[in-house]
Amino acid sequence: MTATVTPSSGRKTGDVEKTDNGGARGRRFPRIPDRIRQGGLPYLLLLPAVVLELLVHIIPMVIGIWVSFRQLTQFFIRNWGNSPSAGFDNYKIAIDFDAPIGQALLHSFLVTCAFTVLSVGLSWLLGVAAAIMLQENFRGRSVLRTIFLVPYALPVYAAVITWAFMFQHDNGVINHVLHDQLGLTDKPSFWLIGNNSFIALVIVSLWKSWPFAFLMLMAALQNIPRDLYEAASIDGAGIWQQIRKITLPSLRPVNQVLVLVLFLWTFNDFNTPYVLFGKSAPEAADLISIHIYQSSFVTWNFGSGSAMSVLLLLFLLLVTAVYLLITSRGRKGTDV
Repeated sequence: MTATVTPSSGRKTGDVEKTDNGGARGRRFPRIPDRIRQGGLPYLLLLPAVVLELLVHIIPMVIGIWVSFRQLTQFFIRNWGNSPSAGFDNYKIAIDFDAPIGQALLHSFLVTCAFTVLSVGLSWLLGVAAAIMLQENFRGRSVLRTIFLVPYALPVYAAVITWAFMFQHDNGVINHVLHDQLGLTDKPSFWLIGNNSFIALVIVSLWKSWPFAFLMLMAALQNIPRDLYEAASIDGAGIWQQIRKITLPSLRPVNQVLVLVLFLWTFNDFNTPYVLFGKSAPEAADLISIHIYQSSFVTWNFGSGSAMSVLLLLFLLLVTAVYLLITSRGRKGTDV
């Protein structure tokens, strides 16, 4: 008597149908979750970051470029989509240095360049000095490292507001120390107005930025073998020769990235001058970020302010491209 076996129609997806000789007659297809995990999971994890990047940076940037070609003033705020076209008029007005608007923008640009050079240069110099000093083991090194990183850990608004109180004319601690205790000035100085406002701005930016340079350089110094210094010391090299021949060349890759990051952060800094001086910064401390803010949200000329922002973006892109080209060529030359 022969028994007839009916194949089961309830085979699950992904099962392999066996033949009589034990071979696999069917191919096992991966389940949908397996396919997502193997190919699509990385893109799925990147999706939130891509969406946030679009919402926070890309879309506002595209809208800002579009606004720069419109005559968007306070009269078209409610219906800004129907504002008349301006063509390149906003850009022509911004770069017309013979006109008052162009002259003011050029002055703000030069002030920002001077502020950035001083802040970045001094931040790097202090960061290098502190990082080298704290490489040696001595009592209290951990305490000094913590103290040096305090400005970087504090919230920006709280730190700048504290400095604003310290720079007050009548009851600020700066004038109290310089004038009342040390007698270095004939009378209390005005730090938040006039030419002294530039000095105050550089001091606050330096105090806020140099701990980041110190942190990056201190981490980079950990990767330099101590054998190099010991060998140089045996050969008779002094401390300055070791810094010039070993430390600075070894820090070159980190310095290339550090200087670029500090430059971009400082040139675009808005929080420090805004909290320190308010909506209207003194002429000596009129950074381009505050100038663009005033052109957009104080005078209600969003088209002109957007054009200035696009010009600033193009300038930063150009400087970044030239900087990376020069540093990459210098790195290839040293590698060869």
